Amino acid sequence: MPSGKRGRFPLGMPVLDAARQLGVYVESVCGGRATCGRCQVSVQEGNFAKHQIVSSLDHLSPIGPKEQRYASVRSLPDGRRLSCSALIQGDLVIDVPQDTVINAQVVRKDADARVIERNAALHMCYVEVEEPDMHKPSGDLDRLKAAIATDWKYENLEVDFHLIPQVQSILRKGEWKVTAAIYKDEETARPHLIALYPGLKNEAYGIACDIGSTTIAMHLSSLLSGRTVASAGTSNPQIRFGEDLMSRVSYVMMNPDGREGMTTAVREALNGLIDKVCTDGGVSREDILDAVFVGNPIMHHLFLGIDPTELGGAPFALAVSGAVHLKSSEIGLPMNKGTRVYMLPCIAGHVGADAAAATLAEGPHRQDEMMLLVDIGTNAEIVLGNRTRVVAASSPTGPAFEGAEISSGQRAAPGAIERVRIDPSTLEPRFRVIGVEPWSDEPGFAEAAEKVGITGICGSAIIEVVAEMFLSGIISEDGVVDGSMAARSPRILQNGRTFSYLLHEGAQRITVTQNDVRAIQLAKAALYAGVKLLMDKQGVTHVDRIGLAGAFGTFIDPMYAMVLGLIPDCPLDKVKAVGNAAGTGARMALLNRDYRREIEETVSKIEKIETALESKFQEHFVYAMALPNKVDAFPELSKVITLPERKVLADDSGGDGGGRRRRRSRE
Repeated sequence: MPSGKRGRFPLGMPVLDAARQLGVYVESVCGGRATCGRCQVSVQEGNFAKHQIVSSLDHLSPIGPKEQRYASVRSLPDGRRLSCSALIQGDLVIDVPQDTVINAQVVRKDADARVIERNAALHMCYVEVEEPDMHKPSGDLDRLKAAIATDWKYENLEVDFHLIPQVQSILRKGEWKVTAAIYKDEETARPHLIALYPGLKNEAYGIACDIGSTTIAMHLSSLLSGRTVASAGTSNPQIRFGEDLMSRVSYVMMNPDGREGMTTAVREALNGLIDKVCTDGGVSREDILDAVFVGNPIMHHLFLGIDPTELGGAPFALAVSGAVHLKSSEIGLPMNKGTRVYMLPCIAGHVGADAAAATLAEGPHRQDEMMLLVDIGTNAEIVLGNRTRVVAASSPTGPAFEGAEISSGQRAAPGAIERVRIDPSTLEPRFRVIGVEPWSDEPGFAEAAEKVGITGICGSAIIEVVAEMFLSGIISEDGVVDGSMAARSPRILQNGRTFSYLLHEGAQRITVTQNDVRAIQLAKAALYAGVKLLMDKQGVTHVDRIGLAGAFGTFIDPMYAMVLGLIPDCPLDKVKAVGNAAGTGARMALLNRDYRREIEETVSKIEKIETALESKFQEHFVYAMALPNKVDAFPELSKVITLPERKVLADDSGGDGGGRRRRRSRE
C-alpha cells in the first residue's frame, strides 16, 4: 500500500525485492546495505478479509544485526522496518510511508477559478468599547457586547467560554479598540463570539476540504476577499486498511481497534494538510476560524469517529444524515479554539456529502437541461436531474479504475502510463508516461523514461487502452481478447486458454490480460447500469449534458469513456470534466452560508434510488458488459469516431462473454 499491488513470494525474500518485483518504488540508495535508511516500510496488522489474510509483525523476520546497527546511529520511527533487511515469513500488508517516497502518487486537486459571492458565516467586527467607569458598574464583557449590538446589530450574543478569561487583557492591549469574530450560520441561530483581537484585524481564513477515499484535497481561503490562498492534496492514509470503502468497513468489523485507527489516520493527514496550506499561504493556524468538510458516507463517519459498520449492509443506515455543526477542537483538529466546522448533509447511505457538494457546485437543480453528474471513484456517485426533479444513486465500481485489481495497474505517479494509442493496422502502441514529456515514439522519450521508469498503468490509461483494444479489433464487443490476432502481431500473447496484449516490454513487463478487461467491464457495467436506472426513473432516453467529477473524471478522455460505455451517448461538446466539484461545493459553502441552506433544502428533495432493490439493474448490467453496450445506440459518438464491426468471440476465461445479438446499423 498505497499502490494496491500484490503478489506471492518465497519465504525469506527481502520485502524490498518483493516490492521491486511488483513495480512498487521503494528507494534504496545504499544498495541494500541498511545504511541509508531510505527503504523504510511498516506492517499493517489485522485481519484483511478482502485479501483473506491476517497480516502481523510476526510475519517479518526479527530485527537483525544490520537494522540494529542502523538504529544505533539513526533512530527508526516506531513500527518502521528497513525493507532491505526485513525478510518475508508469512502473509503481510506492507505500507510504504509517503514521507519516504520520491515518486509519490500525483494528487491533482487545485481549486477552480470561479468567483463565489461572499456571505460567510464568520463576520469580523471592529468596535470601540466604552472604558470602565466607577459610576457604571457593568463588566468589560458586557460593554463589549453592547458595543457590538450598537455597531453591528448582533443581539443576544453568546460568547465562547475560552474567551471570557481573556477579554479584559485583550481590551486593554487594544486600548479598548478590538476586532470581534462573530459566527452566525443560520438566520435563526444566536450569534457567537468565537475570537477576539486587539486593534483592527482585517483578515480571517477558512478551509474547505474534500475527504476522498483515495485522495484528500484542501483549500485555504480568505473569508473576507474569497480568494484561495493555498491548496494542497495528499493520499488518504486509510488506503492501507483497504482500497475500497467496503474493505474498510470490513476491516472495522474484523479488527476491534479498526475504526479508531482509521479515524486517527485521516485526522493526522488533515492536520498535515492544514500545516501545509498555512505554510504555503503564510497564514497562522490560529487565524483559521471556519471549516467545511465533505466526504462520502464512510469517510464522513470515520472522520467524525462514527463506526461505519451499519453502512456495510442493508438498509445502509447513516448515523447522521443532516448537516453537522461542531468545533474543530472536538475532532482533533486544533486551530483557533473557537474554529467552527460545518459538514454538508449526506444524500443517502452511499451517496454522501461529497455528492451533495458536487451537486451544489454544478447545479443540476438550477437548470432546465437534464444533467448527469458522475463522480467516478471506488464507489461511483451518480446524480441526474434538472430544476423539476433530481434523483441519485451509487454504483459499486470498485477500485479497478484507479489501478487496483489490474495486473499492471497502479495509482497515478511518475512512471505510470497515462495515455495510450494503438495503431489499428500494426497493433503497435504509443503511450505517454507521467513525468515524461514526449510520447513513447518521440525523440527523447527513452532517455527521460529511464529516469522515472515505466512502472504500470494508471486509471486514465486503463480506460484508454481497453477502448483502443476494442477500436483496433484486439477485443470483441463482449470483451474477449481475439487470439487469432497473434498471427498478426507478437504483442498478442497466449496465457493458457486466454490471451493478453503486451503494452510495454522492459524492466516491468506491462500487459493487459483477459482478467484485466473483465475487471474494467464489471466496473463500467456497474456504473452504466446505475445511470440507466436513473434515466428510467426520470423517463428519459438521453441526457443533455454530462459532468465528470473528481480527480479521475478530470483526466479521462470523454470520447474513450463513451467508447468503453462508461457513460451514455451524448454530444461530446456537452461532456465536461468538472474537476474536484466536491471541493468547489465545499468552498461555496465556506464562503457563502446561503449555499448551505440551498444544499440542505436540495438534499431533502433528492430522490435516492437503491440499485440493489431495482429489478432492472441486473438487466442493464448485463447489457452494459458489452462495448459500448449491447442494446443502446451511440449516434453522437458515431459522428466523431468509427466504431468497429461487431464480432463475438468465445470466452475461455471463466467469465460470461455474453451471447451474440442481432446486428444493427449505426447512424
